[in-house]
Amino acid sequence: MSGHCARPTLGETLDAILAHDLRHLQFNWSSARPQGPLVDEIDAICAVVREETARRNMVVAAVAGNANMVDVDPAKRQRAIDRLLTIVRACRAAGTSVVATCTGSRHPESMWRHHPDNASKETWRVLHATLEQVLPVAEAAGVQVAFEPEINNVASDAKKSRRLIDDMGSPNLKVVMDAANIFGKDDLPRMREVLDEAFDLLGDHVAIAHAKDLDRGGDAGHLPAGTGKLDYARYVALLCALPFDVPVILHGLPEDQVDASVAMLRGHAAALSTREGTREGTRDVAGAGA
Repeated sequence: MSGHCARPTLGETLDAILAHDLRHLQFNWSSARPQGPLVDEIDAICAVVREETARRNMVVAAVAGNANMVDVDPAKRQRAIDRLLTIVRACRAAGTSVVATCTGSRHPESMWRHHPDNASKETWRVLHATLEQVLPVAEAAGVQVAFEPEINNVASDAKKSRRLIDDMGSPNLKVVMDAANIFGKDDLPRMREVLDEAFDLLGDHVAIAHAKDLDRGGDAGHLPAGTGKLDYARYVALLCALPFDVPVILHGLPEDQVDASVAMLRGHAAALSTREGTREGTRDVAGAGA
């Protein structure tokens, strides 16, 4: 994520990412305007992003579009939806057709904290209503809205995420696969089973992947990739087995950890290549970015 290599200017941020031998990124709006984009500035920001990344032969895999789709405050929820719609309409000008977002939480203070009402029928109805506003705009714009299955959000696991995709029936609703976010409190002993199920249910719908790590179940991961308990050999193998390219985006780590996490990912991809022969998917993961 571009925000992990923060510099005074966008050009300096991109050069810092390139210094880690990375060319794929998920664009954080703060990288172009630290105080956050204004609605009437977003088109100009997208144009600069596209120009600066093209000059460096870099790829914007996605832009950030986090929104609490089920905020308990209807006015706040609508503001979040309106901002997401602005990003959806503009993101192609930044050089990507993917907006990375989340389903949110009913917690009144944080969209990243669990709340028991996340599992209620009413919350599911609200989530549907939100996506019914967003998806027609995404379809008209040719943009993929990729939500992240996350243990503390409404789409808390692979099964609920697949149910949401099936319910909405839109080819433009996709997934950000982050394996560090999908383990319940007692799931770590079942790691391979949980990972395999996630890809069985969601693999065809993955737009991008995230790479970070976790030290316990029942919460989202918060560790640099390769420093926790996630089985990265299996995760990378599942990504490489997908029949299409998947950019892998590092986040949740300090900049001085980037090189080690990249080396870990590329090491697993290279090991797969040695065992199974070089494949397009293996090469793509090996070159993925932060």
